[in-house]
Amino acid sequence: MNTAESETKDAPHDFIRDIVRDDLAAGRTRSVVTRFPPEPNGYLHIGHAKSICLNFGVAAETGGRCHLRFDDTNPAKEEEEYITAIKEDVRWLGFDWGEHLYFASDYFEQLYAWAEHLIETGFAYVDDQSADEIRANRGTLTEPGRESPFRGRGEQENLDLFRQMRAGAFPDGSRVLRAKIDMSAGNINLRDPVLYRVLRAPHPRTGDGWCIYPTYDFAHGQSDAIEGITHSLCTLEFEDHRPLYEWLLDHLPVPSRPRQIEFARLNLTHTVLSKRRLIQLVTEGHVGGWDDPRLPTLSGMRRRGFPPEAIRDFAQRIGIAKADSTVEMAYLEHCVREHLNRTAERRMAVLDPIKVVIENYPEGESEMLTAVNNPQDEAAGTRQVPFGRELYIERDDFMEDPPKKFFRLAPGREVRLRYAYFVTCEDMVKDGDGRVVELKCRYDPATRGGNAPDGRKVKATLHWVSAADAVDAEVRLYDHLFTHPDPGAEGDWLADLNPGSLAAIEGCKLEPALGGIAPGAVVQFERQGYFAADKESATSRPIFNRTLGLRDSWAKVQAKQT
Repeated sequence: MNTAESETKDAPHDFIRDIVRDDLAAGRTRSVVTRFPPEPNGYLHIGHAKSICLNFGVAAETGGRCHLRFDDTNPAKEEEEYITAIKEDVRWLGFDWGEHLYFASDYFEQLYAWAEHLIETGFAYVDDQSADEIRANRGTLTEPGRESPFRGRGEQENLDLFRQMRAGAFPDGSRVLRAKIDMSAGNINLRDPVLYRVLRAPHPRTGDGWCIYPTYDFAHGQSDAIEGITHSLCTLEFEDHRPLYEWLLDHLPVPSRPRQIEFARLNLTHTVLSKRRLIQLVTEGHVGGWDDPRLPTLSGMRRRGFPPEAIRDFAQRIGIAKADSTVEMAYLEHCVREHLNRTAERRMAVLDPIKVVIENYPEGESEMLTAVNNPQDEAAGTRQVPFGRELYIERDDFMEDPPKKFFRLAPGREVRLRYAYFVTCEDMVKDGDGRVVELKCRYDPATRGGNAPDGRKVKATLHWVSAADAVDAEVRLYDHLFTHPDPGAEGDWLADLNPGSLAAIEGCKLEPALGGIAPGAVVQFERQGYFAADKESATSRPIFNRTLGLRDSWAKVQAKQT
């Protein structure tokens, strides 16, 4: 059983699962077989995660299986890089297709034979019209299409032309194979759709073996039938394609009869899930690549530190519906915080350091103090952190002239250093511009561990890092990629890009335990948020990406509603 299957004991009920269970109960289906069918022309994103969780989840809940099949029918846009990345993302999300990895290109010979079958039975013809002419003659939602002047060709002529198309006798775009259905059909997808086109482009798997390729609509349903897919789960944009899907199954000698069911795709605020727009962001350099932590790609979320368990939890919570809706990004972030709060170990890191010198602490000495790794998980244990005469604290944890409700460090004020001692600021050092660069403090040795034996209280607890042991690091702070919740709703979607979506901070000071952390590991910087070690990290200079801050706006919304 794979990682994600353990979660199916609490599987939700939705209209798709009800249909599948009814099919099993009625004997229409003996064993459920689903598939996740990505096109290898880009990286997977959070919307694909919803589909992955549904397809693999339904199969696991019913004792069936789920295939991973690449619909690689458009070699002009496909790359081996995408195939590798997609497999990695599905595995990272917690799912395993086992031996059931397939490609539409595995079926090119069978699909070609079935195309000839349609010609021989009078249900397909070769059309010499250009793509523009076909589009112009297709009609509109209110006007029927016009039949091609080549629609009446005889079966033998069509068969000869189609075979010449395969042999490379015609230039790209000069001829297509179309299904002969109904040019006056109310559903435009049934107005003699294109099944094959001439395209000379090397294929990642078949090389130069083909110069004609099937369309997605022709390959998809027949691939489902070849693999014995019982339930072909698609997003709503394929609902209008279902009549064609079923027409092809009706007119071909396929070995099985899949059932297509559509569900609403995921829409998420403050980002874009259109593959076309994601490609534009990457190719035009608006982001640093497909795994940029600001992107909604699974590789970007992985690099940012989003755990796969939280993404699966999010997919289950939002559910499966028939109507489109938009989910707040804050809800996904809430799921991530919930998981990381339980699992992420705590560490101390100072992002904007100011030096503290404890003048009554013995020079040249240091000690190890015990710190809790995760207060939510006792089994996480403790660690030792070094403490000495010179420390770093956050610059904004000190104010020379604090307002009334500022309770952190100030001249003459006592605060607690986490896991350490009470300290009082007695003086400060300024540079030539009047900026405070060092704080002179005094500590109370009797408060070791952060508690005063005389019972006195302080109103603030600060995190810190020992200056002698600090690890220098770069920290990258990420925010929403778009300022508008619906990019482009008020005009140019690129104009909604957030210029403050990334801020890189140099000179951060980390406790030594963070020096050798493995890339991808996620920790909570106390009082700061959750941070993931970046893939570019080196032992000499770690780089951390902020996953999320500690504030949970969605939890506050929920609290107001209860």
